[in-house]
Amino acid sequence: MSDSSRTIVAIVGSGLVGRAWAITFARGGCDVRLWDTDPSAAERAIAFIESVADTLAANDLLFGRSVADVLSSVTACEELPQALEGAVWVQECGPERLEVKREIFGRVDKLAAPAAILASSSSALLPSAISEGLEGRERCVVAHPINPPYLVPAVELVPAPWTAKAVMERAKAFLLSVGQAPLVMKRELDGFIMNRLQGALLEEAFRLVAHGYADADDVDRGIADGLALRWSFMGPFETIDLNAPGGVADYVARYQPMYAGLFEGMKERVDWAGPVLSKVLQSRRASLPEEGLAARQLWRDRRLMALRSHKRKAERDVGR
Repeated sequence: MSDSSRTIVAIVGSGLVGRAWAITFARGGCDVRLWDTDPSAAERAIAFIESVADTLAANDLLFGRSVADVLSSVTACEELPQALEGAVWVQECGPERLEVKREIFGRVDKLAAPAAILASSSSALLPSAISEGLEGRERCVVAHPINPPYLVPAVELVPAPWTAKAVMERAKAFLLSVGQAPLVMKRELDGFIMNRLQGALLEEAFRLVAHGYADADDVDRGIADGLALRWSFMGPFETIDLNAPGGVADYVARYQPMYAGLFEGMKERVDWAGPVLSKVLQSRRASLPEEGLAARQLWRDRRLMALRSHKRKAERDVGR
């Protein structure tokens, strides 16, 4: 049931990402409208939300709202204009193909209210490529979630060269208001923030295995049982700030020469699809047969729920 006092959000595309965004916005107090070119997709998304809502509530990840309240906040719409009516935020979640996103943004730009922010969930396409030539291009951004956003709060907020500063400020404030953690980029760049950081780590991981320095399982454990324990609460700059007596400047003075030397050996690129792939596959399938992937994905999401719940409690304890 729609509540006229709530902020209206339209989600265009109701697949894996769209349904995850729906949970995020609904528990944040928004009236969410789902639309998809496939008429049955929005209904399937709602069925998924119903299937996880109780577990989210048990982990205090509905932010104090009841399951009934969250479910009643999500509506499937048959027509795009119906979904867009009154929306102040439009989250596009279509296929990761430029021609598709440009077509969707062209339709939405003509139909949505002039003040509505148009955000793409694109993980790689630049906002300038998506919004170029649109009459309302100054209100277009990329808001790329680390999926699923109802468990992982970071959202990359990326402007096109013509995105209005006021739009970026409003977008940041809105994402904060629904419990997300916007990463505000000053200008667009291939890979944004997360894929560039993840890419650097994956490059070295593949290189270590390709040259026989370590097995894939040991590399995974080095992150899961080592670096990630700190990284689940702090980023690389805070990590090094706390890892030297005099903070980040002291760390740089002590360790930059070592890392400069390491970097010389990190410039070689290994073909991920080359011989190293068989080593990685052998290690992964020994640990987890292919038929166990779906169950392990569910396990991962449950553990993410528990971790997110723990982090929320910790942040409340320190008044963050």
